[in-house]
Amino acid sequence: MEAYQKSFGDIQNELGVFNQGLNKSQIDKYKHLFGKNEIIEEKHESTLIIFVNQFKDLLVIILIAAGIISAISGEFESTIVILIVITLNALLGTFQTVKAQKSIDSLKKLSIPKVKVIREGKVQEINSDELVVGDIVNIEAGDVIAGDGRLKEAVNLQINESALTGESNSVEKQLLPIDKKCTIGDMNNMVFSGSLVTNGTGQYIVTAVGMKSELGKIAGMLNETKQRKTPLQRTLDEFSVKLSIGIIAICIIVLFMSVFIAKEHILDSLMVAVALAVAAIPEALGSIVTIVLSISTQKMAKENAIIKNLNAVESLGCVSVICSDKTGTLTQNKMSAIDIYTNRKVISVNDLDHHEYSHNVLLKTFSLCNNAAVNEDHQVGDPTELALLNLYHDYTLKYSYKLSALRQLELPFDSTRKLMSISSKNHLYTKGAPDVLLKRCNRILIDGYKEILSEYERKRILHQNEKFARDGLR
Repeated sequence: MEAYQKSFGDIQNELGVFNQGLNKSQIDKYKHLFGKNEIIEEKHESTLIIFVNQFKDLLVIILIAAGIISAISGEFESTIVILIVITLNALLGTFQTVKAQKSIDSLKKLSIPKVKVIREGKVQEINSDELVVGDIVNIEAGDVIAGDGRLKEAVNLQINESALTGESNSVEKQLLPIDKKCTIGDMNNMVFSGSLVTNGTGQYIVTAVGMKSELGKIAGMLNETKQRKTPLQRTLDEFSVKLSIGIIAICIIVLFMSVFIAKEHILDSLMVAVALAVAAIPEALGSIVTIVLSISTQKMAKENAIIKNLNAVESLGCVSVICSDKTGTLTQNKMSAIDIYTNRKVISVNDLDHHEYSHNVLLKTFSLCNNAAVNEDHQVGDPTELALLNLYHDYTLKYSYKLSALRQLELPFDSTRKLMSISSKNHLYTKGAPDVLLKRCNRILIDGYKEILSEYERKRILHQNEKFARDGLR
């Protein structure tokens, strides 16, 4: 049976871990048994290997051969010029590649998240790479999951698992075992390494770390993939082959004519042929390509994008169309309010006025009926709730701060009720699906006055909701 098919208690008993968490001997034991919580990557090539690889280009090889022939024939100046050009090109390519690798390694060190674990009865904060199977981990909104695990507790817990499933919608978690085989997207009693907690709190026991986690399995498959040449590399290879064949053919013809027709000395004829080859080969081509790609890499770096391989810049430039329906995977997964339907008319968010009673009630609902959190530049929560909280931003932030103490009882959103409600003194603030919400209403607020909610008014609201949907609004 897989972890998601077992109860939390079964997994606890198997690992011998209870509410006080792991002790020192268990930590050492499970680290030895299951390994460290780290993704193993292919080893980086050494600087020397990267430097040597710069000379594998066909044109560079021909240039080296021409340089050797020039040296043998006593033309040391030509040899020195050729060697300087190809060495500078190799040094530039090596420098850019090594610099990119160091930047990526530095980012990885910075991106090691902290996790809150219970060990020997105490809550401790450790680096995620120190996590071991059997650890009991506390999580809350904003935390990055480190290590796969089976949930013990989940209070309004929602997790974004787009890194594994490609779906940006947060998954609502529950605690019951699942009695059938299922895919990652349906394992709603599990958490997975690399996913993000968007709402609620929870606690889980770690069942897999490192390369044994679902994220680690993906990394393992990526390590097995073979690198293909970029369009630029293929084009340059084809050009190099055609140019080389042409140059060699012409040089052979010139050599033949010099020896057998002009009756020149064989060594002089050979020097003429070599000089012709050196003149015909574009020595600066490799350097120019490398320099142009390096400049492009620097421009990308200014946009906070680190290019691991110089040739990847050209591949990116070849892209003309990106087609995707994965909102939040390739996009920022951010929403913002555009229009509001109130007092029987559609208004822009810029026309909101908290002095107008109906608008004031709306703003209260946005602030109170909301589990998202905004703290300066740091935002945590569901994109829809963040959009409501950011609406009329300056005022709403002050407003939610003042109203937060008025929240008394929360009825969380669920797939059956399709509503979220917060009680505050003698009011209940609710948000949810329009069709479900309207069935529970018998009054409507128009310009500050309560009126009976007629069937015509219901249809009018639903029609406006459909119109918003047709315009691409949620």
